[in-house]
Amino acid sequence: MKPRDAKFLLMPVTVSLVLLFLLFRPAMAGSQGPQVCADNQDFNVRRLDSEQTENICQAYRGKVLLVVNTASRCGFTDQYADLEQLYAQYRDQGLEIAGFPSNDFGNQEPGSEGSIKSFCRLTYGVRFPMYAKTRVRGQDADPFYKALAQAAGTEPRWNFHKYLLDRDGKLVGSFGSSTNPQGRKIIEAIESVL
Repeated sequence: MKPRDAKFLLMPVTVSLVLLFLLFRPAMAGSQGPQVCADNQDFNVRRLDSEQTENICQAYRGKVLLVVNTASRCGFTDQYADLEQLYAQYRDQGLEIAGFPSNDFGNQEPGSEGSIKSFCRLTYGVRFPMYAKTRVRGQDADPFYKALAQAAGTEPRWNFHKYLLDRDGKLVGSFGSSTNPQGRKIIEAIESVL
């Protein structure tokens, strides 16, 4: 094998490593991030397995909001337990968590909204608000998720991507799937705006 042939053999490995890095690295925005929820925003979302809709920006005005796209059949699904623990720990200080089940990645949320709701409650004891099954990336993404992606400069790359908004609806941070909700990065970001 000639040395130049070896370079072409390494190319797929290098591309794979770069893609993995981009997929799982946390992307952080500054604490004075772009406005996602302004007074004129009308992001109406429906509660999971319900006909009840609400304007998510109005519903959480004055609260710190962690927005997470979730899935029941994902390698990160155990983060439901960490999210619930985070919710219990900081809810009284003003933290809210909003879960948005999504089937956008690897068909990992194929079930009905009723089955998703049962799974979350029975398996992980989820009490934080969950919303309707949602498209979170691409042209068909929900308008709220489009606004989050625009503010962060990145849309979710996989399930359990997290966006953090401060009490004024400004983006504080964007965290990749591998960033644990109980990890230092998210805890420090939340505590900085509570």
